[in-house]
Amino acid sequence: MRRGTGPAPLHPGLRRQREDDAVTGDEENSCFLNAAVWTDRLFDGTWLLSGGGTRDVHEPATGATLTRVGLANPQDVAAAAKAAAAAQPAWAALPARDRAAVFRRAADALERNAEELVRFIVRETGSIPGKGQHEVREAITILHRAAAMPLEAVGQLLPAAPGHLSMARRVPHGVVGVISPFNFPLILSLRAVAPALAAGNAVVLKPDPRTPVTGGFIIARAFDEAGLPKGVLHVLPGGADAGEALVTDPHIRMIGFTGSTNVGRRIGELAGRHLKKTALELGGKSALIVLEDADPERAASNVAWGAYLHQGQICMASGRILVQERIAPALIARLVEKASRLPVGDPASGAVALGPLIDAGQRDRVHAIVQDSVAAGARLESGGTFEGLFYRPTVLSGVRPGMRAFEEEVFGPVATIATFGDDDEAVALANRTDYGLSGAVISPNLARAMAIAERLNTGMVHVNDQTVADECVNPFAGRGASGNGGAVGGPADWEQFTQWRWTTVKPTPPAYPF
Repeated sequence: MRRGTGPAPLHPGLRRQREDDAVTGDEENSCFLNAAVWTDRLFDGTWLLSGGGTRDVHEPATGATLTRVGLANPQDVAAAAKAAAAAQPAWAALPARDRAAVFRRAADALERNAEELVRFIVRETGSIPGKGQHEVREAITILHRAAAMPLEAVGQLLPAAPGHLSMARRVPHGVVGVISPFNFPLILSLRAVAPALAAGNAVVLKPDPRTPVTGGFIIARAFDEAGLPKGVLHVLPGGADAGEALVTDPHIRMIGFTGSTNVGRRIGELAGRHLKKTALELGGKSALIVLEDADPERAASNVAWGAYLHQGQICMASGRILVQERIAPALIARLVEKASRLPVGDPASGAVALGPLIDAGQRDRVHAIVQDSVAAGARLESGGTFEGLFYRPTVLSGVRPGMRAFEEEVFGPVATIATFGDDDEAVALANRTDYGLSGAVISPNLARAMAIAERLNTGMVHVNDQTVADECVNPFAGRGASGNGGAVGGPADWEQFTQWRWTTVKPTPPAYPF
């Protein structure tokens, strides 16, 4: 990253306008990310024309058209759900070793094409290359974990009378619907798709239409190459009407959703009406608590990473920086210095720390929160300006409860700093929210930090780290407005994507008194 003083200029690469109207060069000639395969189409094991028209996919950094995909309508969803229900029993009955091999081959496909995938993720999502590399690495690991699932024990023997058998085992739901977001689309789609398939379900995936390739068609291509039977996986980019059709379709027995709290509430209402299981991973306003004995430089580094990674477009972002009042001036000074030196621009240039926000609507919402909070008394220490979709890393100090920057999930590169006096006040401020996704405490006094961490109402908490900490081997879940408490990932996958079935066996039917 560029060194210097004063605000970093927007990187010249952000003004680059590519001449292509669709994916060209390496992407067009690739046998993997060949746009001709999916143009105007959906995926059901083959590539079929959509009933809901088409949608151009734009690169956030330049506005250039990357590709064009099919857009699913409710009729497309209904057909996919019915086909998935028909294909699922044969998939679940396939020998475990054969199912496991599909996931290993899919992982191999991603690994062979990793460089190309990273380039496309950078362009479609507006992320820096390091974030794209992380998505591909985690996706490969998720597939390897899924390959192990069919070979694991899936039940228990229960107490029974001599000569009788009583057992409980995990069985698939049938068809799982997955609705995934734009920010980490490959990981957040695959973390549900892969274990759901591994447990014997069929899957209908609706990726965000702004990132349909990263969140959907990369996965479709990998499983297509891996030999997944036709009809077991469907990929349908679509809008709200397609999402509602997915949630209400009678062939789909579970919905996995990652996205905003407002949409999650709507999905929960609809799914509840149809008695469907849901895994709702929603928004966050995670608190990062910095105690006065923390090292200011190291703490500022954690704050910057937690607040600015992927332009703050992460549900676990460090949304409220709660700083003990004695260390606040030193931490703010270091954070402002870091924010002013982080270059912003086109991530495809490889020379920036922050790329663009996903679209103009998101940019305008971020800016409105910053302006409203300043008008309410917060101090703008750095940033607060934008060019196009590129929002400068921003520092707000003097943030208090009641301000939008304290209450609302920003989903932009804004570090909001509030101060506290003692540990009780820190805990009270941290828990003063409807959200409950992640939390963190920074202090060399581990006993004190862990005591605070135990009091936080969050699904995840980290001592001496920032809030954006996650691996595909851990259970991931939030509380309150951050989700319904059902974790996905790691040991939680069997619980989430299957249900218990009790089976008894007796040598002969008993004689009942009737």
